[in-house]
Amino acid sequence: MLGRILRWGAFLGLVGFGLFWVTTSPKTVSIEDLAGLTSDAEDGELAFFAAGCASCHAAKGAEGASKLVLSGGQEFPSPFGTFIAPNISPDPVHGIGDWTQSQFASAVLKGTSPEGAHYFPAFPYSSYNKMSRQDVVNLFAYMQTLPPDATPNETHQVAFPFNIRRNLGGWKFLFLSEDWVADASTPELERGRYLVEALGHCAECHTPRNALGGLDKGNWMGGAPDPSGKGRVPAITSSQLGWNAADISEYLKSGFTPEFDTAGGHMVSVIENTARLSDEDRMAIAAYLLALP
Repeated sequence: MLGRILRWGAFLGLVGFGLFWVTTSPKTVSIEDLAGLTSDAEDGELAFFAAGCASCHAAKGAEGASKLVLSGGQEFPSPFGTFIAPNISPDPVHGIGDWTQSQFASAVLKGTSPEGAHYFPAFPYSSYNKMSRQDVVNLFAYMQTLPPDATPNETHQVAFPFNIRRNLGGWKFLFLSEDWVADASTPELERGRYLVEALGHCAECHTPRNALGGLDKGNWMGGAPDPSGKGRVPAITSSQLGWNAADISEYLKSGFTPEFDTAGGHMVSVIENTARLSDEDRMAIAAYLLALP
Protein backbone atom coordinates (compact mmCIF):
# COMPACT_ATOMS: atom_id res chain seq x y z
CA MET A 1 0.00 0.00 0.00
CA LEU A 2 2.73 2.45 0.96
CA GLY A 3 4.63 1.66 -2.24
CA ARG A 4 1.52 2.32 -4.32
CA ILE A 5 0.95 5.64 -2.59
CA LEU A 6 4.55 6.66 -3.19
CA ARG A 7 4.32 5.69 -6.87
CA TRP A 8 1.13 7.66 -7.33
CA GLY A 9 2.66 10.58 -5.47
CA ALA A 10 5.70 10.51 -7.74
CA PHE A 11 3.48 10.25 -10.82
CA LEU A 12 1.28 13.16 -9.78
CA GLY A 13 4.38 15.17 -8.89
CA LEU A 14 5.80 14.60 -12.39
CA VAL A 15 2.48 15.54 -14.00
CA GLY A 16 2.28 18.67 -11.88
CA PHE A 17 5.83 19.64 -12.73
CA GLY A 18 5.13 19.05 -16.42
CA LEU A 19 2.04 21.26 -16.30
CA PHE A 20 4.00 23.94 -14.44
CA TRP A 21 6.82 23.77 -16.99
CA VAL A 22 4.47 24.05 -19.97
CA THR A 23 2.32 26.77 -18.39
CA THR A 24 5.29 28.91 -17.41
CA SER A 25 7.22 28.57 -20.68
CA PRO A 26 8.10 31.96 -22.21
CA LYS A 27 6.13 32.79 -25.37
CA THR A 28 7.64 34.50 -28.40
CA VAL A 29 6.62 36.24 -31.62
CA SER A 30 7.92 34.49 -34.71
CA ILE A 31 9.21 36.03 -37.92
CA GLU A 32 6.09 34.65 -39.63
CA ASP A 33 3.89 36.64 -37.25
CA LEU A 34 5.40 39.84 -38.66
CA ALA A 35 5.40 38.77 -42.30
CA GLY A 36 4.19 41.39 -44.76
CA LEU A 37 4.71 44.35 -42.42
CA THR A 38 6.84 47.22 -43.69
CA SER A 39 8.29 49.38 -40.93
CA ASP A 40 7.94 53.16 -40.90
CA ALA A 41 10.28 55.00 -38.51
CA GLU A 42 8.26 58.22 -38.77
CA ASP A 43 5.12 56.49 -37.53
CA GLY A 44 7.31 54.72 -34.99
CA GLU A 45 8.21 58.08 -33.48
CA LEU A 46 4.55 58.65 -32.61
CA ALA A 47 4.36 55.22 -31.01
CA PHE A 48 7.59 55.94 -29.11
CA PHE A 49 6.20 59.01 -27.41
CA ALA A 50 2.71 57.60 -26.91
CA ALA A 51 4.29 54.57 -25.19
CA GLY A 52 6.49 56.77 -22.98
CA CYS A 53 9.70 54.84 -23.67
CA ALA A 54 12.04 57.70 -22.78
CA SER A 55 10.24 58.38 -19.50
CA CYS A 56 11.66 55.18 -18.03
CA HIS A 57 14.71 54.38 -20.14
CA ALA A 58 16.47 57.76 -20.37
CA ALA A 59 19.20 58.35 -17.82
CA LYS A 60 18.12 59.81 -14.50
CA GLY A 61 17.89 63.59 -14.78
CA ALA A 62 18.20 63.64 -18.57
CA GLU A 63 16.71 66.70 -20.24
CA GLY A 64 15.91 67.73 -23.79
CA ALA A 65 17.63 65.76 -26.54
CA SER A 66 19.47 63.71 -23.90
CA LYS A 67 16.19 61.94 -23.15
CA LEU A 68 16.54 60.20 -26.50
CA VAL A 69 19.68 58.46 -25.24
CA LEU A 70 18.03 55.39 -23.77
CA SER A 71 20.91 54.32 -21.52
CA GLY A 72 18.63 53.22 -18.65
CA GLY A 73 19.54 53.32 -14.97
CA GLN A 74 16.41 54.86 -13.45
CA GLU A 75 15.23 53.03 -10.34
CA PHE A 76 11.62 52.04 -9.74
CA PRO A 77 10.87 50.86 -6.19
CA SER A 78 7.97 48.49 -5.57
CA PRO A 79 6.71 46.11 -2.86
CA PHE A 80 8.63 43.33 -4.64
CA GLY A 81 11.97 45.12 -4.87
CA THR A 82 13.63 47.85 -6.89
CA PHE A 83 13.64 47.49 -10.66
CA ILE A 84 16.27 49.28 -12.73
CA ALA A 85 15.46 50.31 -16.28
CA PRO A 86 17.79 48.65 -18.80
CA ASN A 87 19.70 50.18 -21.67
CA ILE A 88 17.49 49.98 -24.79
CA SER A 89 19.61 52.19 -27.02
CA PRO A 90 20.87 50.76 -30.35
CA ASP A 91 24.20 49.82 -28.77
CA PRO A 92 24.88 46.23 -29.94
CA VAL A 93 26.49 45.10 -26.67
CA HIS A 94 24.60 46.77 -23.82
CA GLY A 95 21.46 47.83 -25.69
CA ILE A 96 19.20 46.31 -28.32
CA GLY A 97 21.28 47.10 -31.39
CA ASP A 98 21.75 43.45 -32.32
CA TRP A 99 18.13 42.41 -31.72
CA THR A 100 15.97 41.16 -34.55
CA GLN A 101 12.52 42.52 -35.26
CA SER A 102 10.89 39.36 -33.87
CA GLN A 103 13.01 39.49 -30.69
CA PHE A 104 11.87 43.06 -30.12
CA ALA A 105 8.25 42.07 -30.74
CA SER A 106 8.63 39.15 -28.31
CA ALA A 107 9.86 41.55 -25.62
CA VAL A 108 7.09 44.09 -26.14
CA LEU A 109 4.15 41.78 -26.78
CA LYS A 110 5.09 38.70 -24.73
CA GLY A 111 7.52 39.97 -22.09
CA THR A 112 10.20 37.53 -23.26
CA SER A 113 13.90 38.35 -23.66
CA PRO A 114 16.04 37.26 -26.66
CA GLU A 115 17.55 34.65 -24.34
CA GLY A 116 14.11 33.18 -23.70
CA ALA A 117 13.63 34.47 -20.15
CA HIS A 118 10.61 36.23 -18.69
CA TYR A 119 10.88 39.97 -18.12
CA PHE A 120 9.58 41.37 -14.86
CA PRO A 121 6.22 43.13 -15.37
CA ALA A 122 7.75 46.42 -14.24
CA PHE A 123 8.20 46.51 -18.03
CA PRO A 124 4.51 47.08 -18.86
CA TYR A 125 4.11 44.36 -21.47
CA SER A 126 0.78 43.50 -19.85
CA SER A 127 -0.44 46.69 -21.56
CA TYR A 128 1.85 46.72 -24.58
CA ASN A 129 0.62 43.25 -25.55
CA LYS A 130 -2.44 44.98 -27.01
CA MET A 131 -0.31 47.02 -29.42
CA SER A 132 -0.75 46.37 -33.12
CA ARG A 133 2.11 44.50 -34.71
CA GLN A 134 2.43 47.36 -37.19
CA ASP A 135 3.10 49.80 -34.35
CA VAL A 136 5.64 47.39 -32.88
CA VAL A 137 7.71 47.15 -36.06
CA ASN A 138 7.42 50.92 -36.57
CA LEU A 139 8.59 51.53 -33.02
CA PHE A 140 11.57 49.23 -33.49
CA ALA A 141 12.53 51.05 -36.70
CA TYR A 142 12.42 54.43 -34.95
CA MET A 143 14.42 53.25 -31.95
CA GLN A 144 17.19 52.04 -34.25
CA THR A 145 17.64 55.68 -35.35
CA LEU A 146 18.37 56.90 -31.81
CA PRO A 147 21.90 57.44 -30.41
CA PRO A 148 23.66 54.28 -29.16
CA ASP A 149 25.05 54.30 -25.64
CA ALA A 150 27.44 51.78 -24.05
CA THR A 151 26.26 52.12 -20.44
CA PRO A 152 26.13 48.61 -18.89
CA ASN A 153 22.86 47.37 -17.44
CA GLU A 154 22.42 47.14 -13.69
CA THR A 155 20.90 44.17 -11.86
CA HIS A 156 17.41 44.46 -10.41
CA GLN A 157 17.31 44.49 -6.63
CA VAL A 158 14.69 41.78 -6.16
CA ALA A 159 14.89 39.20 -3.39
CA PHE A 160 13.87 35.52 -3.31
CA PRO A 161 11.36 34.21 -4.33
CA PHE A 162 10.38 37.09 -6.60
CA ASN A 163 13.71 36.88 -8.44
CA ILE A 164 12.90 33.43 -9.87
CA ARG A 165 12.12 34.29 -13.48
CA ARG A 166 10.36 31.02 -14.24
CA ASN A 167 7.65 31.88 -11.72
CA LEU A 168 6.79 34.90 -13.85
CA GLY A 169 5.28 32.46 -16.32
CA GLY A 170 2.69 31.69 -13.66
CA TRP A 171 2.09 35.41 -13.16
CA LYS A 172 1.53 35.82 -16.89
CA PHE A 173 -0.83 32.84 -16.91
CA LEU A 174 -2.93 34.49 -14.21
CA PHE A 175 -2.86 38.11 -15.27
CA LEU A 176 -1.71 38.55 -18.86
CA SER A 177 -4.61 39.13 -21.24
CA GLU A 178 -5.03 40.74 -24.64
CA ASP A 179 -8.67 41.58 -23.88
CA TRP A 180 -9.72 45.20 -23.63
CA VAL A 181 -11.21 46.40 -20.36
CA ALA A 182 -13.55 49.13 -21.59
CA ASP A 183 -16.08 49.00 -24.40
CA ALA A 184 -15.57 51.25 -27.41
CA SER A 185 -18.69 52.08 -29.41
CA THR A 186 -17.21 54.81 -31.63
CA PRO A 187 -13.95 55.25 -33.58
CA GLU A 188 -12.92 58.00 -31.15
CA LEU A 189 -13.44 55.75 -28.13
CA GLU A 190 -11.61 52.93 -29.88
CA ARG A 191 -8.64 55.20 -30.52
CA GLY A 192 -8.73 56.49 -26.95
CA ARG A 193 -8.85 52.96 -25.60
CA TYR A 194 -5.83 51.99 -27.68
CA LEU A 195 -3.86 55.01 -26.45
CA VAL A 196 -4.83 54.51 -22.80
CA GLU A 197 -4.96 50.74 -22.35
CA ALA A 198 -2.17 49.76 -24.76
CA LEU A 199 0.38 52.40 -25.74
CA GLY A 200 -0.03 54.78 -22.81
CA HIS A 201 -0.32 51.92 -20.25
CA CYS A 202 -2.08 54.35 -17.90
CA ALA A 203 -3.58 51.57 -15.77
CA GLU A 204 -0.11 50.41 -14.71
CA CYS A 205 -0.01 53.35 -12.30
CA HIS A 206 -3.64 54.45 -11.93
CA THR A 207 -5.22 51.06 -11.15
CA PRO A 208 -4.71 49.25 -7.81
CA ARG A 209 -3.09 45.81 -7.70
CA ASN A 210 -3.76 42.63 -5.80
CA ALA A 211 -1.29 40.87 -3.50
CA LEU A 212 0.47 39.23 -6.47
CA GLY A 213 0.83 42.46 -8.42
CA GLY A 214 -2.01 41.85 -10.88
CA LEU A 215 -4.22 44.78 -11.84
CA ASP A 216 -7.58 44.99 -10.05
CA LYS A 217 -9.67 45.47 -13.17
CA GLY A 218 -12.83 45.82 -11.08
CA ASN A 219 -11.41 49.16 -9.89
CA TRP A 220 -10.08 50.28 -13.27
CA MET A 221 -8.33 53.67 -13.11
CA GLY A 222 -9.57 54.04 -9.54
CA GLY A 223 -6.26 55.26 -8.13
CA ALA A 224 -3.58 53.28 -6.34
CA PRO A 225 -0.81 53.53 -3.75
CA ASP A 226 2.40 54.84 -5.24
CA PRO A 227 4.72 51.83 -5.76
CA SER A 228 7.45 53.68 -3.87
CA GLY A 229 5.28 53.59 -0.76
CA LYS A 230 5.03 57.38 -0.67
CA GLY A 231 1.71 58.98 -1.52
CA ARG A 232 -0.99 57.85 -3.88
CA VAL A 233 -1.57 57.87 -7.62
CA PRO A 234 -4.94 59.58 -8.21
CA ALA A 235 -8.07 58.09 -9.73
CA ILE A 236 -8.75 59.31 -13.28
CA THR A 237 -12.32 58.18 -13.83
CA SER A 238 -14.77 60.87 -14.89
CA SER A 239 -16.43 61.17 -11.48
CA GLN A 240 -13.10 61.50 -9.68
CA LEU A 241 -11.58 63.98 -12.12
CA GLY A 242 -14.56 66.26 -12.45
CA TRP A 243 -13.08 67.66 -15.68
CA ASN A 244 -14.57 67.96 -19.14
CA ALA A 245 -12.93 66.76 -22.35
CA ALA A 246 -11.30 70.11 -23.08
CA ASP A 247 -9.83 70.22 -19.56
CA ILE A 248 -8.29 66.76 -19.94
CA SER A 249 -6.94 67.52 -23.40
CA GLU A 250 -5.35 70.75 -22.22
CA TYR A 251 -3.79 69.04 -19.21
CA LEU A 252 -2.24 66.43 -21.50
CA LYS A 253 -0.87 69.20 -23.70
CA SER A 254 0.34 71.85 -21.25
CA GLY A 255 0.26 70.22 -17.81
CA PHE A 256 -2.12 72.87 -16.48
CA THR A 257 -5.24 71.80 -14.59
CA PRO A 258 -8.51 73.77 -14.78
CA GLU A 259 -7.51 75.25 -11.39
CA PHE A 260 -4.23 76.50 -12.94
CA ASP A 261 -2.20 74.02 -10.93
CA THR A 262 0.56 72.14 -12.76
CA ALA A 263 1.45 68.49 -13.10
CA GLY A 264 4.16 67.10 -10.86
CA GLY A 265 6.11 63.91 -10.29
CA HIS A 266 6.10 61.30 -13.04
CA MET A 267 3.22 63.06 -14.80
CA VAL A 268 5.70 65.71 -15.98
CA SER A 269 7.37 63.09 -18.17
CA VAL A 270 4.02 61.70 -19.26
CA ILE A 271 2.85 65.11 -20.42
CA GLU A 272 6.10 65.67 -22.31
CA ASN A 273 4.97 62.65 -24.31
CA THR A 274 1.24 63.37 -24.64
CA ALA A 275 2.04 66.94 -25.71
CA ARG A 276 3.49 65.43 -28.89
CA LEU A 277 0.22 63.72 -29.78
CA SER A 278 -2.33 65.32 -32.06
CA ASP A 279 -5.27 67.27 -30.66
CA GLU A 280 -7.49 64.46 -31.95
CA ASP A 281 -5.56 61.85 -30.01
CA ARG A 282 -5.69 63.85 -26.78
CA MET A 283 -9.44 64.33 -27.23
CA ALA A 284 -9.78 60.58 -27.84
CA ILE A 285 -8.03 59.94 -24.52
CA ALA A 286 -10.39 62.39 -22.85
CA ALA A 287 -13.42 60.69 -24.41
CA TYR A 288 -12.22 57.32 -23.15
CA LEU A 289 -11.71 58.54 -19.58
CA LEU A 290 -15.08 60.30 -19.51
CA ALA A 291 -16.79 57.12 -20.71
CA LEU A 292 -15.43 55.00 -17.83
CA PRO A 293 -18.00 53.96 -15.22
